[in-house]
Amino acid sequence: MLSQGLSGVLAARAAALLPRRACLGLLGAGLRGVSTSWSPVGAAFNVKPQGSRLDLFGERRGLFGVPELSAPEGFRVAQENALRKTDQLVARACSTPPGPQTVRIFDELSDALCRVADLADFVKIAHPEPAFREAAEEACRSIGTVVEKLNTNVELYQSLQRLLADEKLVGSLDAETRRVAELFMFDFEISGIHLDKEERRRAVDLNVRILDLSSTFLMGANLPTKIEKHLLPEHIHQNFVLAGDHIVVDGLHAEAPDDLVREAAYKIFLYPNAGQLRCLEELLRSRDRLARLVGYPTYSHRALRGTIAQTPETVMEFLEKLSDKLSERTVKDFEMMRGMKMKLNPQNSELMPWDPPYYSGVLRAERYNIEPSIYCPFFSLGACMEGLSVLFHSLFGISLFAEPPAKGEVWCEDVRKLAVVHDAEGLLGHIYCDFFQRAGKPHQDCHFTIRGGRLKEDGDYQLPVVVLMLSLPPSSRSAPTLLTPGMMENLFHEMGHAMHSMLGRTRYQHTTGTRCPTDFAEVPSVLMEYFANDYRVVSQFARHYRTGQAMPRNMVSRLCESKKVCAAADMQLQVFYAALDQTYHGRHPLSSSTTALLQEAQERLYGLPYVPNTAWQLRFSHLVGYGAKYYSYLMSRAVASMVWKECFLQDPFDRATGERYRREMLAHGGAREPMLLVQGKPGGAGLSEGSVGHALAYQQGECAPSTKLFHVACARCFGCRGDASALLGLRGSVPLYPQ
Repeated sequence: MLSQGLSGVLAARAAALLPRRACLGLLGAGLRGVSTSWSPVGAAFNVKPQGSRLDLFGERRGLFGVPELSAPEGFRVAQENALRKTDQLVARACSTPPGPQTVRIFDELSDALCRVADLADFVKIAHPEPAFREAAEEACRSIGTVVEKLNTNVELYQSLQRLLADEKLVGSLDAETRRVAELFMFDFEISGIHLDKEERRRAVDLNVRILDLSSTFLMGANLPTKIEKHLLPEHIHQNFVLAGDHIVVDGLHAEAPDDLVREAAYKIFLYPNAGQLRCLEELLRSRDRLARLVGYPTYSHRALRGTIAQTPETVMEFLEKLSDKLSERTVKDFEMMRGMKMKLNPQNSELMPWDPPYYSGVLRAERYNIEPSIYCPFFSLGACMEGLSVLFHSLFGISLFAEPPAKGEVWCEDVRKLAVVHDAEGLLGHIYCDFFQRAGKPHQDCHFTIRGGRLKEDGDYQLPVVVLMLSLPPSSRSAPTLLTPGMMENLFHEMGHAMHSMLGRTRYQHTTGTRCPTDFAEVPSVLMEYFANDYRVVSQFARHYRTGQAMPRNMVSRLCESKKVCAAADMQLQVFYAALDQTYHGRHPLSSSTTALLQEAQERLYGLPYVPNTAWQLRFSHLVGYGAKYYSYLMSRAVASMVWKECFLQDPFDRATGERYRREMLAHGGAREPMLLVQGKPGGAGLSEGSVGHALAYQQGECAPSTKLFHVACARCFGCRGDASALLGLRGSVPLYPQ
């Protein structure tokens, strides 16, 4: 999942980069019984860091090496410094004659605010100390308010308009500078710069209101639910957290083998919360008001400007045609699950929404013997990180090196810091790996930009910095952290975002790395799932953590075959989610309540009955960061499948293809139109704009030719599953290998 920063002309988006190669091979004693033949990067993740290695007695540098952030109060200092610089840059922009320098000043202005807002956006949800979280939250709100005011600053807008209105000047700009200038102008326009003074004030107020509601909704979406113990059968109490006379339900327990546990968790966790419902309804209304105020018929029309899809109509056509393709297979999947439930629980054999994750897993395990416990020993975290480093070196000439963080640089002692180093170009950036579970940490896999890359006025390149946040189990006394196949796939997915940030090395931070339309930003991460599930790649790193034995090929083959089981139902669920997202962000007032709309969409597009007195939408946190754009996961899979088939299927390690992929897709970040990137993808024919949103080709019969590919569930983002596919209009159909 890609974390969304502040939107607008100075919106925070994603990237990372910094200097000096270093290895961290001495993080502590090895674990008993663990193979010690790891590379330094593998060892960095397969052993626990020792306190003395974290420079406990050195000078405290502050979070991410920012001196002010050695204490929560530093956020106010950083914020004040950013706002002071903002005032200076606004004055420069308004007094500078129009030309390329105008765009550079705008980008520097954006960078000054994003460097505080992006960092704070991460700290407010991830830092274990409440004081840091609260200070970061306040900084986010303050900077966000400033951003929205700047988006409606007429004098600032006119300084950019003078440039873009001069055809001769525009003609003298290089393509990247012109694109960035147009993006800044676009941000002004969707923020209501054309409105009168009172309407502009209303637009700012609505944007600030939306920021506040979004923050409140996100917090509520993850809050556990308490219920009195006596309301549940005693024999299932041990499956939940006990708190005095109450039981705490903090998730759906979708993998629990006891049907009653899953049913109880589903009904309790999704029970409607009146405050959360009011928050969602007000968020949707505020978005609609803002969209109509600035000239769009719906929020979805506003959100989709500049994306691959372009319009809500294209998105819905895309989803409806995909649903048609999936419908027959989805029915068969549900029949298989129903049969398995009848076999295991004949007294209660009706298939319910809390059943598919469990029974699809039972079907896979029964047919192919793919118990996670069999696979986990081959996927130690260190082995997976070695595999990523080897793959990136083969494709791009890039290696990962662990560096010891300075005192105060990280927010938790188990955070690892990676330097991303190119053989010829040197250090490209840094990735902070916040991989392990801890109390209060969101159970969400996500990529955050901390600092975007850009070319500075002195000719140096500002290297990007990112954080990858996962929820992996910690190591034990006898074993390192061992990943299930799904966890390994998620790791590869998030590293795809990180590499996009590292290699999207643009001149302007406004378009660096993942700062591109959402339905393209997920392409590099989804593509990495193909690499994660190709035997040729897996065989390079999957080895038993004790013996060093490579994973047998038949194990990979079984896993490959298992991915086809119930794949259509998994993807159909994502179609339902995406269509509901479009409905919520369509025309207002909504035709009925958000819950009634959910019920209608679920029964029409998914096929399993709605459960009374549940409100799943109140847990759908993607409505904040991916509002009107949840379809992006499915559309990105369509594009990623084309790239894989045409570029990497024959040889996933080919350096020439990797360099073309970097040069033609990753390197541009958001500095080129996404459709141009898709049309110009390495090694293949183009994709016409009209073909986006047409039907998806779906072939379930076999894995890819010659090598057994097991294309896996995108299980980050609360089970965004389903595999890549091909858009019609592209030289026939491209296979979709479901899970």
